[in-house]
Amino acid sequence: MKEITSKFDKVLNASAEYGNVNHEPDSSTEQQRNTPKKAMPFSDQIGNYQRNKGIPNKSYKDSKIYIVGSGIAGMSAAYYFIRDGHVPAENITFLEQLHIEGGSLDGAGNAKDGYVIRGGREMDMTYENLWDMFQDIPALEMPAPYSVLDEYRLINDNDSNYSKARLIHNLGEIKDFSKFGLAKKDQLAIIKLLLKKKEELDDLTIEDYFSESFLSSNFWTFWRTMFAFENWHSLLELKLYMHRFLHAIDGLNDLSSLVFPKYNQYDTFVTPLRKVLQDKGVKIQFNVLVKDLDIQSNTEGKTVAGIITEQDGQEVRIPLGPNDFVIVTTGSMTEDTFYGDNTKAPIIGIDNSTSGQSAGWKLWKNLAAKSAIFGKPEKFCSNIEKSAWESATLTCKPSALIEKLKGYSVNDPYSGKTVTGGIITITDSNWLMSFTCNRQPHFPSQPDDVLVLWVYALFMDKQGNYIKKTMPECTGDEILAELCHHLGIIDQLDDVIKNTIVRTTFMPYITSMFMPRAKGDRPRVVPNGCKNLGLVGQFVETNNDVVFTMESSVRTARIAVYELLNLNKQVPDINPLQYDIRHLLKAARTLNDDKPFIGEGLLRKILKGSYFEHILPGGDEESEDHESFLAEQFGKFRDWLKGIKG
Repeated sequence: MKEITSKFDKVLNASAEYGNVNHEPDSSTEQQRNTPKKAMPFSDQIGNYQRNKGIPNKSYKDSKIYIVGSGIAGMSAAYYFIRDGHVPAENITFLEQLHIEGGSLDGAGNAKDGYVIRGGREMDMTYENLWDMFQDIPALEMPAPYSVLDEYRLINDNDSNYSKARLIHNLGEIKDFSKFGLAKKDQLAIIKLLLKKKEELDDLTIEDYFSESFLSSNFWTFWRTMFAFENWHSLLELKLYMHRFLHAIDGLNDLSSLVFPKYNQYDTFVTPLRKVLQDKGVKIQFNVLVKDLDIQSNTEGKTVAGIITEQDGQEVRIPLGPNDFVIVTTGSMTEDTFYGDNTKAPIIGIDNSTSGQSAGWKLWKNLAAKSAIFGKPEKFCSNIEKSAWESATLTCKPSALIEKLKGYSVNDPYSGKTVTGGIITITDSNWLMSFTCNRQPHFPSQPDDVLVLWVYALFMDKQGNYIKKTMPECTGDEILAELCHHLGIIDQLDDVIKNTIVRTTFMPYITSMFMPRAKGDRPRVVPNGCKNLGLVGQFVETNNDVVFTMESSVRTARIAVYELLNLNKQVPDINPLQYDIRHLLKAARTLNDDKPFIGEGLLRKILKGSYFEHILPGGDEESEDHESFLAEQFGKFRDWLKGIKG
């Protein structure tokens, strides 16, 4: 690749930066200062300046790339090897144990047998890596030169998302969801958590830190049902989420901060990305089980010399040369899914003694047995009771259920526009059941008279209010009965069952990435000393990003490619909105149910009439803005600061 940069040799040969780029800069440790020796962007400086093309320091035209797992992380790795690494697409091969690509981004079925979507994706505008890739992927339903991002923007810019029935109770009555209901001590606990260093939170759970009043607040109901957090999950991950989505906190109650695709996640993202990769020449080998990697170690580091696979019942070793690379998706949140339907329950019992033994976990376990640098997979796959939940996909013809749904919908469900605007949570459900209807049709070939709804429950191990069973013990019809009970239409259950196909999925590891963890439990994207191995997906360590998002999967893939090929290009840290004073002030007021926060009156007086007046959150400032109140609040503000420092 020397000819590409030959005219710049004098500068590059004298540069200490060239060939030594920090591919994963960390904004949580960087002091953003311009100095004479500073050349690269700040760690979280996003925008078009980061759209430069990576230039490899050598040619990889003869390198072979093997990618274990064809989920969004693996597919993104292939994309970045081609775009930024200039690796010929025909040199890239996926090794996939399943018969279909996409991993956890699924979406299948038909109107006759019922559709299946194990989960959905609540999306955010700040997914810089996801949009970096999909702004280059041709659109699904628009002609060239339009992209998936163009389609996404077209529909979301013209059909805003929000909920008018975020919470319901009392047999279908809409509950007031305008307030977070956080006590002052719980607001302070959130602020203190944001101020804590990540290193202080190893292996702590959310319930280790927060009080019962926090755990019973509307805020926690909104948060846990939107993101699928349990009380026993990682406090560190919760902190990362709060930083990551600080800008969206004022849309938490009505879901107005979200954007959704037109179709399900498979058709929206996997289908167009797969087409691009295959059209370029990338190969996908299905029904190939990768059991282990042959890793050779010496004083220079660790190199994968071979991939041990099982194909058609035979063990096959794939040899690797010195310039070949392997990308592995570690762990799987949808591994060992159990399925059910209207008349069959997905699972009756849970056995932790056999957990983490299937292919999606075994490879990671085999790697971890070789070295501590590969982490501790058992921390995430050994307690199914705390990592599992169940979802159900409802394929619905017109019925009493659809008529009830219309009363909770922002627009007519058949209009093609936003329907429920995200999940509706039944707060007095023993299962803590939630359901949603996204834009319809949810599948491109879905008939006009069919709607697809999605249901899930966080407390599926408890007996239902109407059906005295746990959710995994229930048939699809029994889940319909429990839902109809909570909607106040149990007397019309026969009509609902007659017109609704139910496909259930019990997922033992669906929130396993949220399990409490400590430093070193998850491996780095390129583990220390590894020369040709990158680990991607939801179970690897990044500096500040969260898990359970498409963005984090794409981020890990991009880091892996840039690091392994040593490209002169960074992967920017997460969007820096957590440092924006406007969002910090807005969050403080939002946590206080849109009442003035301590010190707000003083700030308003100082900034009134100035250029910076607009940074203060909107609200009724007049009722609180008087001299006696200012004096009182300033004293409280001073005491509050002392309390935080203490």
